[in-house]
Amino acid sequence: MSPKGRMVVAVLAASMAVLVAFLATGWVIWADLSPEEQAVLDPILSPRSGLIGAMVVLAMIAAAAVARDLHRRFIAVPARLAEDARTLLAAEPARRLTPDGGGETRQFIDIINQLADQRQGLQEHVEQRVTEARRTVEEEKNRLAALMSELSQSVVVCNLDGRILLYNNRARLQFRALSEAPGAAGGGELIGLGRSIYAVMDRHLIAHALENIQDRLRKNASQPVTNFVTTTRAGQLLRVQMAPVLGAGDTPAERPVSGFILMLDNITRAIENEARRDEILHTLTEGNRAALANVRAAAEMLDYEDLDDALRQRFRSVIRDEVRAMSDRLESSAAEFANSLKARWQLEEMLGADLVAAAQRRVESRLSLRTKVEEVDEQLWVKVDSFSLLQAVTYLASRLSDEFEIRELRFRLVGGGRLVHLDLIWSGQAMSTETVMHWELEPMRFAGENSPLTVRDVIERHDGEMWLEREKVRHRAFFRVALPSVAPQEEVEEDVYLRSESRPEYYDFDLFSWSERGHALDDRPLAELAYTVFDTETTGLNPSKGDEIIQIGAARILNGKVLHSDTFEQLVDPQRSLPPESSKIHGITPDMLVGQPVIAKVLPAFHAFVEDTVLVAHNAAFDMRFLQLKEAATGLRFDQPVLDTLLLSAVIHPNQDSHRLEAIAERFGVTIIGRHTAMGDAIVTAEVFLKMIPLLAEKGVHTLGQAREAAEKTYYARLKY
Repeated sequence: MSPKGRMVVAVLAASMAVLVAFLATGWVIWADLSPEEQAVLDPILSPRSGLIGAMVVLAMIAAAAVARDLHRRFIAVPARLAEDARTLLAAEPARRLTPDGGGETRQFIDIINQLADQRQGLQEHVEQRVTEARRTVEEEKNRLAALMSELSQSVVVCNLDGRILLYNNRARLQFRALSEAPGAAGGGELIGLGRSIYAVMDRHLIAHALENIQDRLRKNASQPVTNFVTTTRAGQLLRVQMAPVLGAGDTPAERPVSGFILMLDNITRAIENEARRDEILHTLTEGNRAALANVRAAAEMLDYEDLDDALRQRFRSVIRDEVRAMSDRLESSAAEFANSLKARWQLEEMLGADLVAAAQRRVESRLSLRTKVEEVDEQLWVKVDSFSLLQAVTYLASRLSDEFEIRELRFRLVGGGRLVHLDLIWSGQAMSTETVMHWELEPMRFAGENSPLTVRDVIERHDGEMWLEREKVRHRAFFRVALPSVAPQEEVEEDVYLRSESRPEYYDFDLFSWSERGHALDDRPLAELAYTVFDTETTGLNPSKGDEIIQIGAARILNGKVLHSDTFEQLVDPQRSLPPESSKIHGITPDMLVGQPVIAKVLPAFHAFVEDTVLVAHNAAFDMRFLQLKEAATGLRFDQPVLDTLLLSAVIHPNQDSHRLEAIAERFGVTIIGRHTAMGDAIVTAEVFLKMIPLLAEKGVHTLGQAREAAEKTYYARLKY
């Protein structure tokens, strides 16, 4: 029975005891009187029976008040203090008990708080020593994380269950490109600590590759790696190199494989280029075959001497048209083939303005020559080998400075059709064409740098051109370097880096020993499960009467840590009006929802994001009702296990007055940031949930099944939406 129920029983018992005492006393006195005395008292008491009854009721009320006060002093207050003390012991060492109850109880609370101070001081001392002892290990981990993060190749490390243990930023970007819903989840449903690599790759293909590696290990191969190519659900083509993660052992054959490393390259574009070249060749050969046949036939007809002039002119026209078509086809094929050849070089795409800025810095630092920017189109992107190109620019600037004593070099970057023109402009004496050619063909040597390449080598590497022009009116000249242009890129890296609060969250080596196989989910300890903590913002509070989701926020918990870099946050167009009173709560206005995806587009990505995890929410019945109402329309079922922090709070703290998220967060010392935003509430709920797990363990709730069973017995489990 709950504490409130026990209090009601105590009050009723006290009242009934008073009533019974009055009735028993009256009956005993009345039975002890003689008939004559009863005859005398009856006329006296009967008219005053109402007064006697009122006195009895007053006595019952007084007894109830006393019982209630005694219950609060000696039952409710100790029970609440016990819960607070348990929280202090297991979840929040900085918490202190609030003085309450009688004098003796307050003295007892003061002693507990003094002991808590001593314990916290000892804990801080121990933590400081442990931190110092682990510093070296953490530095090694951070070095590895930094190395992985800065690699230009995509790297993903998995355990034998295919769970991702480590990945770098490049992999995150690449998986974003593989996502079927890049606008909603940004690839977050595919990559993340603890997620399965089999969401992207075929399980049998990985198993086969592992068998090959183990076979090579048994043969003591020096490089036990394997390569394969696979396709993804998004239609991308990946080239993969797999290497094993080995345990301890004297020889490679004795070292067990505990995981594997995948190095990924997206070769979709390369394959497309190959296919385009094949198509060019096919068009060139098959297209010209018919044209040549027509030309041959027309030429043979022209040999007939009796051919009249009209037909002769007609056949000559056929020959001209077919030759012109063949010429056009040949030029088009040559241009497309040249573009495909350029893709073979390891050129990087960069903003033209960045290239000019880098050239300025290099010329000024190496040659101490003043530079200026005359005109730069900020929208232009170029595909260049920036190192060799900057070497060529610096080399030309050094020759101009040494031989023509120029005092300033100006840069100009403008578009020129499919090319971009980079101009190096100077004022003063012009040079001859022979000098320009001589500079182009000499190996580049300047300011202590030597390169076997010539300027012409660099220009040809870019399939570009360079020439000299003069501006006689302004008495100046310039080198014009024509470079290949590319379409502007979508800059996604900045967003990804900004969302990453700290690099170490990208790895968790403890997952090597983590496996979910062989355990039923309900029997799994709470501390070992992966969770998705989520929250929704809606147009109102009645999902069954047409209110809709306008925002979903979620964060994942793995190995007792909230993964702040592995989150899901998306606004949703509700396709209905947004009440002003609703906007006042969550701060989302109608104009913020314009252009956002509808719920049918967002839910598939969210469903993939929460896959293989336990859902956690505060007042989860409300949020789950919104999701369940969309199951028929989307064909998606959110049938994952669900835990509710509101219900779990009632399990842990049945004597507390409030189980609102703010009250729980205050009890656990969790700072609230972004309350009433989906992501803010999800993060707070996640932090609160982590504090609850040890308190649940103290109450004998260790597994998911036990937690769900305990939650279902609470009063709040009866709430329906």
